[in-house]
Amino acid sequence: MLARDWFYNQRRKVGIDSAVASLFDRESDRDLRARAALVMLGVKKGWRVADIGCGNGLFACEAALMGAEVDAIDISPAMLALAQVEARDRKVAIRTQSAGLLSFAYQPESYDLIVSEFTLHHLPDFWKAVAMSRIFTALKPGANFYLRDIVFVRTPDGTERDVDEWAEFSISNHDFNRDSVVTHMRDEYSTFGWVIERMLVEAGFELTSVDYHAPLHGTYLLRKPKHGEQG
Repeated sequence: MLARDWFYNQRRKVGIDSAVASLFDRESDRDLRARAALVMLGVKKGWRVADIGCGNGLFACEAALMGAEVDAIDISPAMLALAQVEARDRKVAIRTQSAGLLSFAYQPESYDLIVSEFTLHHLPDFWKAVAMSRIFTALKPGANFYLRDIVFVRTPDGTERDVDEWAEFSISNHDFNRDSVVTHMRDEYSTFGWVIERMLVEAGFELTSVDYHAPLHGTYLLRKPKHGEQG
């Protein structure tokens, strides 16, 4: 996609949510969870997989260990460097690409699976929809898009109370601090789960499963219909 003067600049906020990203990367069972997710997604040897917003590359490397050809994509040079270290330590090959949801390079209908975790919230809603459309186009018919992100599961019932509840949950379950949650609320673009669902359907995806397993987390398994299937 060619950039225009009105095009959203993904790089202007690189690092603004780095505390959140680093905390998710520190979860002790993250490699086990990544492996379980990839097994659930049916990853096979020879699959083309893209991890957009790959962070330290753990998910990408797990896919490579299963025999997939993996593109590890991130807007942050520092994260890509960590991904390369992770790949070297695990003795797997991944391709890295310095890009984001709005700029990653792809051929239409070329990926068997696309994964994006805790990346979409960096974009305002209009650009979220653009990103989803690009991902839809990049996937092969019948392929899946696995999305995890920070979303608001319910409509605010008094913003101050909600922020404190969200912060308390994050502190108790993910070792976040209140300042991280407040910074995210103020400076990032998380939206409601029902908004994300509508965007995904409008992009053409079938919602295979949706899991709102915490006040700030949503996990979505999406499928691109095969040609000729009812949308």
